[in-house]
Amino acid sequence: MISVKEPELRLAKDSVKVWMISETIGNIIWFAILGILFLLNHVFAWANWINWFLLSGLIVSVVFSIWAYISAYLKYKHWRYSVDDEFLQLKSGALVDEYQLIPMTKIQAVSTKQGPILRKYGLCSLSVQTMGSQHSIPALSKSVAQDLRNLIAHYANVEEED
Repeated sequence: MISVKEPELRLAKDSVKVWMISETIGNIIWFAILGILFLLNHVFAWANWINWFLLSGLIVSVVFSIWAYISAYLKYKHWRYSVDDEFLQLKSGALVDEYQLIPMTKIQAVSTKQGPILRKYGLCSLSVQTMGSQHSIPALSKSVAQDLRNLIAHYANVEEED
Protein backbone atom coordinates (compact mmCIF):
# COMPACT_ATOMS: atom_id res chain seq x y z
CA MET A 1 0.00 0.00 0.00
CA ILE A 2 1.32 3.42 -0.98
CA SER A 3 1.50 5.99 1.78
CA VAL A 4 0.84 9.54 0.60
CA LYS A 5 1.67 12.48 2.83
CA GLU A 6 -1.09 15.05 3.43
CA PRO A 7 -0.74 18.26 1.38
CA GLU A 8 0.67 21.19 3.36
CA LEU A 9 1.17 24.08 0.91
CA ARG A 10 -1.30 26.96 1.23
CA LEU A 11 -2.84 29.51 -1.09
CA ALA A 12 -1.60 33.11 -1.17
CA LYS A 13 -2.81 35.24 1.76
CA ASP A 14 -4.22 37.85 -0.61
CA SER A 15 -6.67 35.25 -1.92
CA VAL A 16 -9.17 36.28 0.79
CA LYS A 17 -9.03 39.90 -0.43
CA VAL A 18 -9.53 38.79 -4.03
CA TRP A 19 -12.54 36.62 -3.15
CA MET A 20 -14.07 39.41 -1.04
CA ILE A 21 -13.63 41.96 -3.83
CA SER A 22 -15.21 39.55 -6.33
CA GLU A 23 -18.13 38.91 -3.97
CA THR A 24 -18.57 42.63 -3.33
CA ILE A 25 -18.73 43.39 -7.07
CA GLY A 26 -21.27 40.60 -7.58
CA ASN A 27 -23.31 41.77 -4.58
CA ILE A 28 -23.33 45.40 -5.77
CA ILE A 29 -24.64 44.32 -9.16
CA TRP A 30 -27.26 41.99 -7.65
CA PHE A 31 -28.49 44.53 -5.08
CA ALA A 32 -28.66 47.22 -7.80
CA ILE A 33 -30.90 44.89 -9.83
CA LEU A 34 -33.06 44.23 -6.77
CA GLY A 35 -33.25 47.99 -6.08
CA ILE A 36 -34.40 48.63 -9.63
CA LEU A 37 -37.05 45.92 -9.28
CA PHE A 38 -38.26 47.46 -5.99
CA LEU A 39 -38.44 50.87 -7.69
CA LEU A 40 -40.38 49.46 -10.64
CA ASN A 41 -42.70 47.67 -8.20
CA HIS A 42 -43.35 50.95 -6.43
CA VAL A 43 -43.86 53.00 -9.62
CA PHE A 44 -46.09 50.52 -11.45
CA ALA A 45 -47.85 49.07 -8.36
CA TRP A 46 -47.39 45.47 -9.42
CA ALA A 47 -49.34 42.67 -7.76
CA ASN A 48 -48.89 42.26 -4.01
CA TRP A 49 -47.28 38.83 -4.36
CA ILE A 50 -44.42 40.37 -6.36
CA ASN A 51 -43.63 42.64 -3.41
CA TRP A 52 -43.41 39.58 -1.12
CA PHE A 53 -41.30 37.79 -3.70
CA LEU A 54 -38.86 40.73 -3.85
CA LEU A 55 -38.69 40.97 -0.05
CA SER A 56 -37.94 37.24 0.17
CA GLY A 57 -35.25 37.65 -2.49
CA LEU A 58 -33.71 40.51 -0.52
CA ILE A 59 -33.59 38.49 2.71
CA VAL A 60 -32.06 35.47 0.97
CA SER A 61 -29.55 37.72 -0.80
CA VAL A 62 -28.42 39.32 2.48
CA VAL A 63 -27.93 35.89 4.08
CA PHE A 64 -25.96 34.58 1.09
CA SER A 65 -23.86 37.77 0.99
CA ILE A 66 -22.86 37.33 4.63
CA TRP A 67 -22.09 33.66 4.02
CA ALA A 68 -19.93 34.54 0.99
CA TYR A 69 -17.66 36.71 3.15
CA ILE A 70 -17.40 34.05 5.86
CA SER A 71 -16.72 31.32 3.31
CA ALA A 72 -13.77 33.27 1.86
CA TYR A 73 -11.95 32.89 5.19
CA LEU A 74 -12.96 29.24 5.52
CA LYS A 75 -11.82 28.48 1.97
CA TYR A 76 -8.40 30.01 2.64
CA LYS A 77 -8.05 28.25 5.98
CA HIS A 78 -8.81 24.77 4.61
CA TRP A 79 -7.27 24.81 1.10
CA ARG A 80 -4.04 22.80 0.75
CA TYR A 81 -2.06 21.38 -2.16
CA SER A 82 1.18 19.54 -2.83
CA VAL A 83 3.10 18.21 -5.81
CA ASP A 84 5.59 15.41 -6.13
CA ASP A 85 6.79 13.29 -9.03
CA GLU A 86 3.82 10.91 -8.69
CA PHE A 87 0.77 12.96 -7.63
CA LEU A 88 -0.84 16.37 -7.50
CA GLN A 89 -2.83 16.54 -4.27
CA LEU A 90 -5.64 18.99 -3.61
CA LYS A 91 -7.46 19.25 -0.29
CA SER A 92 -10.28 21.67 0.46
CA GLY A 93 -13.53 22.05 2.33
CA ALA A 94 -14.53 23.36 5.72
CA LEU A 95 -17.82 21.53 6.20
CA VAL A 96 -17.16 18.63 3.82
CA ASP A 97 -13.55 17.64 3.17
CA GLU A 98 -12.67 17.09 -0.47
CA TYR A 99 -9.39 15.34 -1.19
CA GLN A 100 -8.20 14.84 -4.76
CA LEU A 101 -5.21 12.73 -5.70
CA ILE A 102 -4.32 13.23 -9.36
CA PRO A 103 -1.65 10.94 -10.83
CA MET A 104 0.95 12.77 -12.89
CA THR A 105 0.55 10.15 -15.61
CA LYS A 106 -3.08 11.28 -16.16
CA ILE A 107 -2.35 15.01 -16.53
CA GLN A 108 -2.65 16.20 -20.14
CA ALA A 109 -2.36 19.98 -19.81
CA VAL A 110 -1.53 22.58 -17.20
CA SER A 111 -2.13 26.34 -17.43
CA THR A 112 -2.29 29.53 -15.42
CA LYS A 113 -4.98 32.20 -15.61
CA GLN A 114 -5.03 35.75 -14.29
CA GLY A 115 -8.05 38.04 -14.33
CA PRO A 116 -8.01 41.75 -13.48
CA ILE A 117 -8.55 41.32 -9.73
CA LEU A 118 -5.97 38.54 -9.46
CA ARG A 119 -3.54 40.69 -11.49
CA LYS A 120 -3.94 43.62 -9.08
CA TYR A 121 -2.68 41.39 -6.24
CA GLY A 122 -0.05 39.54 -8.31
CA LEU A 123 -1.93 36.23 -8.16
CA CYS A 124 -2.78 33.49 -10.67
CA SER A 125 -5.01 30.44 -10.68
CA LEU A 126 -3.51 27.18 -11.89
CA SER A 127 -5.59 24.73 -13.90
CA VAL A 128 -4.78 21.06 -14.59
CA GLN A 129 -6.67 19.04 -17.20
CA THR A 130 -6.92 15.28 -17.28
CA MET A 131 -8.80 13.12 -19.79
CA GLY A 132 -12.11 13.39 -17.96
CA SER A 133 -11.88 16.39 -15.66
CA GLN A 134 -10.33 19.71 -14.77
CA HIS A 135 -8.84 20.68 -11.41
CA SER A 136 -7.68 24.07 -10.22
CA ILE A 137 -5.75 25.81 -7.47
CA PRO A 138 -7.56 29.14 -7.15
CA ALA A 139 -5.02 31.72 -5.92
CA LEU A 140 -1.24 31.44 -5.95
CA SER A 141 1.36 34.16 -6.28
CA LYS A 142 2.33 34.57 -9.92
CA SER A 143 5.86 33.24 -9.45
CA VAL A 144 4.68 30.22 -7.45
CA ALA A 145 1.97 29.47 -10.04
CA GLN A 146 4.45 29.64 -12.92
CA ASP A 147 7.01 27.48 -11.09
CA LEU A 148 4.31 24.98 -10.14
CA ARG A 149 2.97 24.93 -13.71
CA ASN A 150 6.45 24.17 -15.05
CA LEU A 151 7.09 21.53 -12.36
CA ILE A 152 3.80 19.74 -13.05
CA ALA A 153 4.45 19.91 -16.81
CA HIS A 154 7.88 18.38 -16.23
CA TYR A 155 6.57 15.59 -13.96
CA ALA A 156 3.64 14.84 -16.28
CA ASN A 157 5.77 15.03 -19.45
CA VAL A 158 3.48 17.67 -20.92
CA GLU A 159 4.92 19.21 -24.09
CA GLU A 160 4.54 22.96 -24.71
CA GLU A 161 2.35 23.73 -27.74
CA ASP A 162 3.33 26.33 -30.35
